[in-house]
Amino acid sequence: MRATLYSNGRLFTGDPEQPSAEAMVVRGERIDFVGDNATARAEAGADALELDLAGRTVLPGFVDGHAHVVMAGEAQLKAYLTDAADVAEIQRRVAAWAEANPDAPRVLGKGWLFNAVPHGTPTRAMLDAVVPDRPVYLDANDYHSVWVNTAALAELGITRDTPDPAGGRIVRDADGEPTGHLEETAAINIVWSFLAEASSDDDRDRALDPATHAYLSSGVTTAVDMALDECNLAALVRAERDGRLDLRVVGHWLIHPGIDHGPQIKRAAELAREHRSERLRVTGVKFIVDGVIDGCTATMLKPYADGSNADPIWSVDALAPAVTAAEAAGLQVALHAIGDGAVRMALDALEQAATVNGPRPRRHRIEHLEYVDPDDVPRLAELGVTASMQPVHADPAIRENWAAMLGDDAPTAPHPPLPNMYIATTRRSALDPELPALQPHLAIPAPDALLHGTADSAWACRAEDIVGRLRAGLLADFVVLDHDPFDSDADTLLRTRVLRTVVGGRTVHRAR
Repeated sequence: MRATLYSNGRLFTGDPEQPSAEAMVVRGERIDFVGDNATARAEAGADALELDLAGRTVLPGFVDGHAHVVMAGEAQLKAYLTDAADVAEIQRRVAAWAEANPDAPRVLGKGWLFNAVPHGTPTRAMLDAVVPDRPVYLDANDYHSVWVNTAALAELGITRDTPDPAGGRIVRDADGEPTGHLEETAAINIVWSFLAEASSDDDRDRALDPATHAYLSSGVTTAVDMALDECNLAALVRAERDGRLDLRVVGHWLIHPGIDHGPQIKRAAELAREHRSERLRVTGVKFIVDGVIDGCTATMLKPYADGSNADPIWSVDALAPAVTAAEAAGLQVALHAIGDGAVRMALDALEQAATVNGPRPRRHRIEHLEYVDPDDVPRLAELGVTASMQPVHADPAIRENWAAMLGDDAPTAPHPPLPNMYIATTRRSALDPELPALQPHLAIPAPDALLHGTADSAWACRAEDIVGRLRAGLLADFVVLDHDPFDSDADTLLRTRVLRTVVGGRTVHRAR
């Protein structure tokens, strides 16, 4: 098989036995050799295709440890609201999207921030003012609540008499009328379920293309999907079957509260046995234990600044048996837990599972961990739990409302990895770099940040034997950058572009 030689580069391998190299040989889908130029040329053979990297930096492909792949593609088609600073700008963008899509039955947007809305309390009247005649659905930046207008409430059949679903809330005004803000399972079970039924397989297939392009063009070659369901998995299966799934996907099946967990876990175990390819693999289950601090739906050990607190989405009595059953079925367990109360509850459930199931290989995860009691930090190591954290959650541009909710103690993350690395290495904002750094003593060196986003993230999703490092025998997933991410000027990370993304030895993205 004819080899491809990548020569004269600066390779950050992520391999402790050989941290750097000049060249790499790829045969088929796998790396055949990593090392110096001369040896690589000899290993490649006289008939090899040589690509001169001209001193460019090469990294292993990034592994996005917490993604929602089809949802990310759907989001590409919605009004973008994350950098809308106030309600007036949100209204302008929603109205513009409605005007640009006159035949769309619904007006869709995503990414609004709580600190852009007065007192963090969105209302349907704010949306009725610009779109009174069509349902409007706006996902919050953290994807734990949806802001809707009056027409959407009517379409959903939500009235003052509609009860709150378990683990969620239909926010109401002083008179008991729905305000248009739907939190947690009110968003997931009511809004998302309705919109999923209103969408077709063709819609999901179309959404997958911009999703994979967005990931691959930013340097992500593997994404860990943390909320797989039947419809989204079917879209991924169709793409894999048709040769359109250039992105590797590792899936966690979403387990819903308030429903018998037995059949759900059985289904997840069946899927884990069925989907085991290097392109699409189901490895575990996902439990959403609480909400988010921005919306005061995360479960805290102490009340929020306004004296309120939030009950967990899963009850203590229900979570531990479900986690134990999932572990017994051989599934990797991921638990969304943001508040310190929810983190403790997640650790308690994992500890009970370990007691019941006895010694066995474990690699469970807690997602986000934005606020953790210091007493619980050692328990993560004792239980072998991966702290799956996203640097963008510490971006100073989105921390103001977060801190205000907590008082004196003081969302789903965008996928581009290089801005995330910038936040991790500087504790400054990728959205507004002029803002001062927050907690700069927590910044980490660039090599550590890049290792966390590649090799360590691959390990956390049980994929370290196939991706995450530039090492002979692993799949040839890597990216070529136009700047050196180890430059002493950390701002370089914000200017760096991905010139080429390679998955399984094949170039799937080239910058123009």
